[in-house]
Amino acid sequence: MSELIKLEFRKISSFHRGILFELLSDAYSFDSRCAEVWSNDWKSFDDFFFDNPHIADRCGFVSTIDGNPIGFASWDPRNMPDYAIIGHNCIATEFKGHGYGTQQILEAIRRISEADFKKIIVTTNDLLIPAKHMYERAGFRMIRRRENKHFSGGYIDYKYSLRD
Repeated sequence: MSELIKLEFRKISSFHRGILFELLSDAYSFDSRCAEVWSNDWKSFDDFFFDNPHIADRCGFVSTIDGNPIGFASWDPRNMPDYAIIGHNCIATEFKGHGYGTQQILEAIRRISEADFKKIIVTTNDLLIPAKHMYERAGFRMIRRRENKHFSGGYIDYKYSLRD
């Protein structure tokens, strides 16, 4: 396995509108149903962050290698101080399987912890085994499973405790 390259994390607003949509589309390209179900949400999310750069730059970042975007993480702070919800969090297909997702989620945890939340909540699909392992390696603990009406594999909710 090649040596892990340390990611750089940049403000979302330093990229062009559409980059978040592009990264999500690429990251979930392994199953066309993802785009069929979530494409409109991805576009609205991208538009919201680029229409509100003060929120985007406070509640997310783009992960880069040599200045090129390879993924991003975002979170919803509206339940402060009780919890933040990790929203979209993805790594482009070409860069999966090299530990970049773990670097990225650890940076998100670091940033969220600086904002004085008590915990972080994230949801993934039971079939996304690499995502499950990444969250568990980063210290998240499963709190429940839920039905998924769009595809096979249920939802798994995880919690990361920052303080009591």
